[in-house]
Amino acid sequence: DTEPFNSELLSSMERLWADAGVQQCFLRSNEYQLNDSAQYFLDQLYRIGSPDFLPNEQDILRTRVKTTGIVEINFSFKNLNFRLFDVGGQRSERKKWIHCFEDVTAIIFCVALSEYDQVLYEDESTNRMHESLRLFDSICNNKWFVYTGIILFLNKKDLFEEKIKRSPLTLCFREYTGPNEYDPAAEYIQAQFVAKNKSTQKEVYCHHTCATDTQNVQFVFDAVTDVIITLNLRGCGLY
Repeated sequence: DTEPFNSELLSSMERLWADAGVQQCFLRSNEYQLNDSAQYFLDQLYRIGSPDFLPNEQDILRTRVKTTGIVEINFSFKNLNFRLFDVGGQRSERKKWIHCFEDVTAIIFCVALSEYDQVLYEDESTNRMHESLRLFDSICNNKWFVYTGIILFLNKKDLFEEKIKRSPLTLCFREYTGPNEYDPAAEYIQAQFVAKNKSTQKEVYCHHTCATDTQNVQFVFDAVTDVIITLNLRGCGLY
């Protein structure tokens, strides 16, 4: 068990978070490494600091633990058995898994839309979106995945919708000439990923997602399940 915040510490943290200078620094958080959930938890300090605090569903969904190695998850949905392998996307993690999935039905590739103006933890000279594009290219066209379906999750659409109003997409894509609005900007990013697919036999299935929105995730998961069923039937020559 952890001890609750004492009142003095809690008051100091709330004053610090309310400080105008700190808020200005937060608006420039793309220039340094800050967890995406920082604002959510700092806005909830009074509740989180209460002696009887119990985390709710959103608190749990907004926590993050870095994935290392390969984590296997088995579950059933719609009377189907799924084996999901969660792998780390950081550079140091990729060599552990890239060769392990020759026979998988589908690959779910997650990209954070909101990271178009941020740099990597491990290399602050490299834009995160550019790195994701390179990784997607290497996976989508890899010899191990010639016949593997690709499902692209363009995640954190809620953060992207807010950020695009104040941080132009040209920070990542200099050639972009559209408005800094959610729909055209998100469609442009999606097109950059889809264009990496060099196979006429492979389709990239795209979904814009918000992992903390349970209704959105339910809708997307239903759609993904249908895609996986289709890919399985196609692999058996029944579709």
